Amino acid sequence: MRIRIVDAFTDRPFAGNPAGVMLLDAFPEDDWMQSVALEVNHAETAFAHPLPEGGEADWALRWFTPAAEVAMCGHATLATAHVLHSTGAHAGPVRFATRSGVLVATPREDGSITMDFPTAPLTVTEVPEGLAEALGAQPRTAIDTGPNVGDLLVELADEQTVHALRPDLRAIGAHSSRGVIATARAADPALGYDYVSRCFFPNVGIDEDPVTGSAHTALAPFWSERLGRAELTGLQASTRSGRVRTELRGERTLLSGRAVTVIEGELLA
Repeated sequence: MRIRIVDAFTDRPFAGNPAGVMLLDAFPEDDWMQSVALEVNHAETAFAHPLPEGGEADWALRWFTPAAEVAMCGHATLATAHVLHSTGAHAGPVRFATRSGVLVATPREDGSITMDFPTAPLTVTEVPEGLAEALGAQPRTAIDTGPNVGDLLVELADEQTVHALRPDLRAIGAHSSRGVIATARAADPALGYDYVSRCFFPNVGIDEDPVTGSAHTALAPFWSERLGRAELTGLQASTRSGRVRTELRGERTLLSGRAVTVIEGELLA
């Protein structure tokens, strides 16, 4: 079985967010896929298999972190679509059947891929007691991002505060089902991005995710409301870093980025 490592939300190797991708004939046992994801040890490993023609989707798709299966993953979806298109396994828009419904990924002439995801429902909530101490910064606002994303979104004072975070990851895990998204407005929009974010997901075995597509289904409506524009660009300021172009369309959010295959090999187990 072929397995690939793809860097997503980047146009160069060794940046963005790496994902494992396996194209299969059918889904194996869950325990086996979980073991492969642990062996790959990236934020997510995607497993996909083709579906019969004439249905609502072309491929079935599931995502596993090293510790658990997740309901939604943007960067591993982008990585899977990239593999399908670059290998010729699928041409044109691809419809994925997932735990979050049918997700469509469309290749663009500029080499990017645009994904159609459900917009996260945002609910303002109280800043939990102890969160400021866990983060090392005082949130201005706290937002529940709903069941698909499963994070607590917090706005911080400025971009520098987001860059400087050194959170207590064990303490952060007590405040949401997956983790915490920290965000702030860009200090200088002339640099090509409108807002900055970092994502900490200790509850699914990811201390800090390099670039998180699913988080941008919450960041897009949050910042579109504040900045008054439907089309934005977010910079995820992890060590590897990456940019996600977003377009808010009501209950759907378009996420766009590029991907690069960096490793291709054979899984022997």
